[in-house]
Amino acid sequence: MAGKHLKKTENLWVLFNGKEYCIGLTNEAQEELGQVTFINLPKVGKTYQKGEPLLEVEAEKAVSEIASPVTGTISSVNEKIDADINILNDEDEMNAWILSFKEVDPQDFENL
Repeated sequence: MAGKHLKKTENLWVLFNGKEYCIGLTNEAQEELGQVTFINLPKVGKTYQKGEPLLEVEAEKAVSEIASPVTGTISSVNEKIDADINILNDEDEMNAWILSFKEVDPQDFENL
C-alpha cells in the first residue's frame, strides 16, 4: 500500500498521506548535495506549477534549484527547518520533509 502513496522524482520524494502531498529530499539528493546549509522555503498559500522552480538548496557541494514535482498550493512548511537546518541532513529521509501541497491533481501524482 505504501508504494502507491510514495513516489520519488529527481531529488525529491512525494508522499500522499490521504489529504496532502508531503515533499522532502531523498537520501540520494542528500548525498549528491552534501551537508545542506540553507534552503529557501516558499510561502504557505503560494501556488506552483509542475516544473516551476520551487526550492533553492545551498549545500556543501552545490547550490541546487529544485523544480516543483506537481502543480498545487503550499499548505504547510516544516518550521523546524528554521530552528535546525540539520533536519534536512537526517539519514531517515522522511524526517527531511520540507513542505506539503494541497489542491493537487491526483493524476499529477500518479504520473510521477
